[in-house]
Parts: sequence; structure tokens; C-alpha cells
Amino acid sequence: MKRLVLVGGGHAHLSVLEALAARRPQGVEVTLITPAPQQNYSGMLPGWIADHYPKTACQIDLRPLVAAAQGQLVVESVVGMDATRRCVGLTDGRHVHYDWLSIDVGSETATSWLEALGDKLLPVKPLDQFFSQWPEKLNEAQTKGAFHLLVVGGGAAGVEIALAAQYALQQSGVSATVDLVASENGVLQGHHRRVQDRVLAYARRAGLNVHFQRAVGTEEGILLADGQAMDADLVIAATGARAPVWLQLCQLALDPEGYILVDRYHRSVSHPNVFAAGDVCARPDTHMSRSGVHAVRAGPVLASNLLAVLEGAPLRTYAPKSNSLYLLACGPRYAIASWGAWSAEGHWVWRWKDWIDRRFIRRFASPEFAPTGTTMEKST
Repeated sequence: MKRLVLVGGGHAHLSVLEALAARRPQGVEVTLITPAPQQNYSGMLPGWIADHYPKTACQIDLRPLVAAAQGQLVVESVVGMDATRRCVGLTDGRHVHYDWLSIDVGSETATSWLEALGDKLLPVKPLDQFFSQWPEKLNEAQTKGAFHLLVVGGGAAGVEIALAAQYALQQSGVSATVDLVASENGVLQGHHRRVQDRVLAYARRAGLNVHFQRAVGTEEGILLADGQAMDADLVIAATGARAPVWLQLCQLALDPEGYILVDRYHRSVSHPNVFAAGDVCARPDTHMSRSGVHAVRAGPVLASNLLAVLEGAPLRTYAPKSNSLYLLACGPRYAIASWGAWSAEGHWVWRWKDWIDRRFIRRFASPEFAPTGTTMEKST
């Protein structure tokens, strides 16, 4: 019996579970290890913050997917790995052995320079924690006469969350000031200048204060590079990503930032029985931005390759596209679309984004993924 272990319930592994359910390879024991039985879909997070969706609309239940793949679900976090012994270590002390391993755990939010904020700091990742704590922070804001929110991070996540949070505070009747703190490199680094200009113009029309400086956390708020101190009631960190710490001792080949190095098949360059996709990996032959777009696109290739190694078939390559469609939520039911230098905005873009997001959720919540009596395991 071959043991296929999937670590993480991210976007790419949804495609893997879908393929396993359709193919149901013989002689394979499938295990999914993930911290929660539901996977939060990051693409709908800004809409949830803005109260356009209930939390349940942004989640994919992994249990029927695993059951349809005739697998076992282990609700735990991985905290270590030994590639030589072919096993991963869990928070409860158990070790799970594998013949083939696939890792899709995403990245973490780098917040070391903001830790002085203490309880005022709310990182975007892990998403489970953010989904739990944001409603509490919003309730606290409603009890104050005035509320100052700082969002640190100039990427798409930072911009979307700042606009969504500003809208949510306004709709809740909170007298709020919202500042977005990006680096000196500006917002949406890597996007075309025309797209950056459009997004900035919208943010300023919406009343968002934008700062182009690096910052460090203090007990009261943040300190900008020019020496300006900004007090805050809450600081949301949508800052740069960092690789999961447990990878440092996993024995896999890593890039200088600690991400798993994979080849064009998304297979570890040092251990051919290990695959990885999404933010947790890096390619030495091409650049891949840390975006859910690549995890979604790489998912079918990863699924095909895991089935191929189980069945002795040829592997497929994944070639990242130079341009991707980005749909950036703007708080109200309004969004900005971009593709390379092209961009557009309006309520119709929001409806487009909403349709795409809901279709993605429906794809993995369809009736064919009804439980089939497969054994499930849940830690307590």
C-alpha cells in the first residue's frame, strides 16, 4: 500500500482531492493533514470583512472532499518533518509516515518588526485566526468614540483589507480613520504603473490615507521612517510573506528565504518523492509571485503529477503565465480589474469577481463530494 500524505488544505490540494476522487487509484492510502476541517478561501476575505458574505460562504468543507477521495482527514498542524525517515511531526506528538508527500500550507505573515504592538497587532495570516478576531475588533471599535486603524502592507491584500475595513467601520457607524502604510516602493509592486495609479486614485477618493514609508511597531502604534509616530487602536499586518519555520529543519532544499525549491513539475529538487505548490515553494528557473493565482493554476498540474508517480506515468510541467487577471475588491460592491497594463473598475467588476469566487466555492461543494463512509480522524 502506497502512502500519499497531503499537508495543508490549500487551493492546489483542492484540485488534488478532486482528481483523487475522480480517479480513485488502487493500492493508495491518502491522508490529508490540516489544522481545520474547513478551508477559508482568501479571495473572499475582503468581501467578508465588508459584510457582503457570511463566514460560511467563504469556506470549503474538506471532509466530503477527503471522503470522496477515500482518504483520512487528520485535523492537526505539522510542526516538523524528517525527509530521510519520510515522516512529518504533528502538534500532538504523532508522526505520520509517507511514501509520497505533497505540501500546500501557504506562507505566514512576517511581523517581527511589529511585535512591540502586542495585542494591537492583528496579522492577516493565519486566516483562521483573522476570521476569529476581526469581529471582536469591530465590536470593540463600536464602543469607542473614535477609532484609528492602520493597515501595514502595500500589496493587493493590504489595499483590499484597508478598503474593506474602512467600509465595514463606516457601515457600523464608527468614526474611523484608516491609514495604509506601504513601503517606499509604492502599492501593488510588480503591477503596471497604470494599474497602480488607478488603485491609488480610488483609495484617495475613498478617503484612505496612504503613506510610502517603512515602519516599525511601538506600544502605541507605529513609527515611520521619517520619525513620525502614529498612534493606533489596531494595526492589521498584511506585510511580506515568510516561509513556515518548521521547514528550516526538514532537510529539503530551500531557497535563501526558506521556501521549498521545486522543479518545473513542482517536485522537490532534492527529494523526488516530495511535491509542493502555492506560496510554500519557489522555482529556481522562473519567478512566481506569492499569489493564490499560481496555487489555483498549479493545482491541476500537481494533481496530475501525483497521480502519475502513483501510476508510473509521465509528469506534466507547470509554466507560470507572464500576466494574470487580478480583481481587487474596493470595500463596497465595487472592484478594479487588471491584466498587464489594462485596467477597469466599477460595480460590474465586483459582480464579475463575485461570480468567479462563488463558482470556485461551488466547484468543491458539489453533490458528487458527498461522504461515502470513509474513515475520518479528528484530533481533540
